[in-house]
Amino acid sequence: MQSNTDYIQNLIRDYPDFPKQGILFRDITPVFRDVKSLSLLGDFFYEKFSSIDIDYVAGIEARGFILATILGLRFNKGVIMIRKAGKLPGKTIRQDYSIEYGTAMMEIQSDSITKGDNVLVADDLLATGGTASAAANLIEELGGSVSGFAIIVELSSLGGSKLLQSKGYPVHPMVTYK
Repeated sequence: MQSNTDYIQNLIRDYPDFPKQGILFRDITPVFRDVKSLSLLGDFFYEKFSSIDIDYVAGIEARGFILATILGLRFNKGVIMIRKAGKLPGKTIRQDYSIEYGTAMMEIQSDSITKGDNVLVADDLLATGGTASAAANLIEELGGSVSGFAIIVELSSLGGSKLLQSKGYPVHPMVTYK
């Protein structure tokens, strides 16, 4: 019998040499097209995080928004968006982070979180942990606490999970590639 994790993993498509030579791109688009997988994602992360206090689910742009919405509905919590700089109106705070080719910046609206709010962070992919760490920094700068990271796919050889766990954050990927 196929496990729920295997079901999700079998939907993920591999694209060698995309977006450039030497990169193996793991495409989760088919996961989002499949209604059963949406339910499995909600159930998997509810099981992992139901004993942890959560006030909001934050999604990291862009595919993290989809997972955050699934989890917001499953946990009956509101959803917060963490976006690329310049995409959110109103007062925001920003955080630089490292990416493959240099640095980038993300932001969150300043009134999204109040002191003491517990926030579960959702994203599609965890590689080096730079983006996830920046998201955690934004949440903590606003006085919130990171309840954990719900990740669809982890590329474990790049060390992101270890980085986040070293900072005390629970990290639960559904599918892990070495």
